[in-house]
Amino acid sequence: MVKKYRAVVASIHNPVEGIYTVEFKSLTGAFRYDPGQFLHLALDHNYDGVGQWPASRCFSMQSNPDEENIRITYSVKGRFTELMAEQLKPGSLVWLKLPYGDLFTRDHSKKNTVFIAGGTGITPFLSLFTHKSFNEYESPKIYLGFRSVELNTYQNELEYLRNSTVYVEYVYQNMDGPLDIQKIIIENGNGPDYFISGPPEMIRIFKSRLIKEGFSMRQIKTDDWE
Repeated sequence: MVKKYRAVVASIHNPVEGIYTVEFKSLTGAFRYDPGQFLHLALDHNYDGVGQWPASRCFSMQSNPDEENIRITYSVKGRFTELMAEQLKPGSLVWLKLPYGDLFTRDHSKKNTVFIAGGTGITPFLSLFTHKSFNEYESPKIYLGFRSVELNTYQNELEYLRNSTVYVEYVYQNMDGPLDIQKIIIENGNGPDYFISGPPEMIRIFKSRLIKEGFSMRQIKTDDWE
């Protein structure tokens, strides 16, 4: 059930210019959501929690449901995120409305599942990868693309995966070129389900390639609510 939460900014990290990770603490009860879901964030200080929902923007939840606070990462693109960068400080009050989406609750196979993410598109995947429910997946493979090493600010959350039996491949565009969907298909075949998250154009191209290669729509799950 979607609920509105009054929340406070608990912390903000700006590891790379133009990219911010923000953590929110609820002031109106524990957050409830599933891995892979997203929220609406409103900055309107005058909203009373009852009337028409103010201007907002959607963000995937990077934290997992077992964590007390919610964490998101965003890049500054457009006026709303510019306002976030200008206005949000530790202690700032915001409104959150959640949860939305069904990325990982849709029917799918958990055997040899392929996860492909570009840039901040990794965030909904992290909410699954760091959650106990990820133990249900058998031999998953993870492909993560970033424009450069510096933009991979998720190392701490991913490190335990690197030390497990889960296959994780980093692709840095300035050194390796972009993520290659054809290579990923060759390595994994057309049996598994594929999850794709990232820039809209990347999702469109990868989805089209999978369909061209004979994948059914049931096998392709995309995080493209934007």
